Amino acid sequence: MSKERRNGLDSEKLGRAIVDFAVGKLGEDVLLLDIRPVATFADYFVICSGASERQIQAIYEDILAKLGEMGIQPLGSEGTAASGWLLMDYGSVIVHIFLPVTRRYYNLEQLWKDAKPVVRIL
Repeated sequence: MSKERRNGLDSEKLGRAIVDFAVGKLGEDVLLLDIRPVATFADYFVICSGASERQIQAIYEDILAKLGEMGIQPLGSEGTAASGWLLMDYGSVIVHIFLPVTRRYYNLEQLWKDAKPVVRIL
């Protein structure tokens, strides 16, 4: 899947753009994780936290809007801010936006510990 391009962006550039958007909305502990060595369904995960339901919803909406302006739409999305976890599927990049307590519970970083961290912004 690593050769996939969405409107001129390869999967790593798409992931890095999403990281930038999340940081721009004050996302916390933003991680770009290269899952290609351990998964075939996507190339990268972006994992980040927001301090409140409103903030994780704002991060979600900003990513959706900015990528939409670039002509890039998610293949799907799941979750609600009230659940503490929003997921966006951009094919080669899967975005996970968590409340801190939900992120600790699911502990994706440990679950995917064999994946390679590319960028981490605390």
